[in-house]
Amino acid sequence: MFDFVRDNTRLMLGLLVLLIIPSFIFFGIEGYKGFNGPENQKVASVAGQKITQAEWDAGHRQQVDNLRRQVPNLDASLFEKPEARYESLEQIVRQRVLQTTAQKQHLAVSDAQLQRELLTNPQLAALRRSDGSIDLDAYRALLSGQGYTPESYEAAVRQDLLLRQVLGRVGETTVASSAAADGALRVVFQERQIRLQRFQAADFFKDVNPTEAEVQAYYQRNQADFQTVEQADIEYVVLDAARVRESLVVSVEEARKFYQDNLANYTKPEERRASHILVKVDKGAGAEEKTKARARAQALLDEVRKAPKRFAEVAKAKSDDSGSAASGGDLDFFARGAMVKGFEDAVFAMKRGDISDLVETDFGLHIIQLSDVRGGQQQPFEAVRAEIETKLKQEWAQKRYTEAAEQFSNLVYEQSDSLKAAADRFKLPVLKATVTRQPAPGAQGPLASAKLLSAVFSDDALRNKRNTDAVESGPNQLVSARVVEHRPSVLKALDEVKAVALEKVRVEQALAKAREAGQARLAAVKAQASELDKFPPVIVSRPAPMGLPRELMDAILRAEARQLPAFAGVDLGVNGYAVVRIDAIKTPDIAAPIRRQWGPQLAQAYSAAESQLYYEALKKRLDVQMKVAKP
Repeated sequence: MFDFVRDNTRLMLGLLVLLIIPSFIFFGIEGYKGFNGPENQKVASVAGQKITQAEWDAGHRQQVDNLRRQVPNLDASLFEKPEARYESLEQIVRQRVLQTTAQKQHLAVSDAQLQRELLTNPQLAALRRSDGSIDLDAYRALLSGQGYTPESYEAAVRQDLLLRQVLGRVGETTVASSAAADGALRVVFQERQIRLQRFQAADFFKDVNPTEAEVQAYYQRNQADFQTVEQADIEYVVLDAARVRESLVVSVEEARKFYQDNLANYTKPEERRASHILVKVDKGAGAEEKTKARARAQALLDEVRKAPKRFAEVAKAKSDDSGSAASGGDLDFFARGAMVKGFEDAVFAMKRGDISDLVETDFGLHIIQLSDVRGGQQQPFEAVRAEIETKLKQEWAQKRYTEAAEQFSNLVYEQSDSLKAAADRFKLPVLKATVTRQPAPGAQGPLASAKLLSAVFSDDALRNKRNTDAVESGPNQLVSARVVEHRPSVLKALDEVKAVALEKVRVEQALAKAREAGQARLAAVKAQASELDKFPPVIVSRPAPMGLPRELMDAILRAEARQLPAFAGVDLGVNGYAVVRIDAIKTPDIAAPIRRQWGPQLAQAYSAAESQLYYEALKKRLDVQMKVAKP
């Protein structure tokens, strides 16, 4: 075999070329790198299927975008904390676990379920016309602003319903027994009498005097704290649908044509006010019973026709409709579709003041008096002209923005050495700002966009001062920026930050002394409990923490206290150390009003706990592995 290879070198080289060259054509050199690049590294796996760094990054960006849409003024720097990024990874894992389980359990969402979910969406309910239909143009515009098409949005809702089925079936069947509920409430309302001594850094500042060597060592260990902030001075232009909308003009002819084409939307639906007297007739009633009911109804009809002004008096005394009898049979105003068909047909065929013949429905026999009519008038064009112009501008802006967005993206890419071409073409101001890699606290609009800042601080933008690609910085908003000046982060000299470093070392050493003193006192009070007698007793509980911090309250209420007095030492981090003596415990009886008030919350908590336990079991069953350490 080796002799063949050696003797046919040219042939083997030809074969290698035939095998390798097509691969480069299809994948490219970068494709080969991508297989082992950092973006393809595994960060977690579910059922043996890996989740890559690229998927994590994309998922985190999507969560950040969703949060920004919901809370535009939220501090953008919070999104890039390790805890926030890890939470995004956990959400991706959770979705993958539920998707896999739904597939294994052959779960599905019917069209009827999807329709019910869409109909109950409050945002979509606001788009309903007076006839009950959905304004489809407004529906598309609303979804487009959130980055969806109707098809992709409905697919996302269907997927969400599917995943909710997995855990929903567990949570919906959870039942909290009375004993369990009472036990939980007794824990919540339990009171503990304590004596507390706190040791804080401020109490030990006078005892610390850091040396030059200690300050130098702290500076070397924490160089990241003494770096200047990397900054870039940028120019940027913003194209959004709002600016496109402002530039549009709707002529009178265009507005009037829309008005004529949509007259039904500008006509107030007719409503009618009626009163009725009901003589009930059960569906299964026999012929004799029906005859008696009809005779009674006819007698009442004759009575009110003789004295129409007594209709309300007769209804109050003799109508079988308990809901309306008290108000003289009055049903208030209603439009078509609100009443059963036979009743509605009769009412809308009457004139004001008329009393109907006997009207039969599934409820029995009705005598109806029409008291008033309103609506049905067409709104004049001038009254709705401004509304029509606004609506047309919104529709046109969405279409023109889509076209403008493509042109804008091409211009900033093709003429990458300046933003002037894009600014001139769309009459946009060239804005200026100084930015860092992370959005500044309180940043709004494009300057709060992590996508834009990532593009600004890319190698190409920094080194070559080229325009960034057009970045979607918000719903229907594109922005491109260009770096004018870049100031890299540098380590400040120790002499420049010596005062800050010294203060940080003093705090660090004072906290260490506070912990040492607290731990020594804890050992002393365990040997001699009276050491804490000079501190006043305080009664605390979860509803009444008496101003104590959460971590201290948790330690007090979780401390083992079968034998009193009991003791606890709590490290409060930057807030020092606390020593606690627990002298008494009172577990109150749970009054019925409290049980009723807290019952729904407890049921919800038990349901959430059961669902979480089931989810943890699914993770174990699907062999979920996290390759990234939790912060």
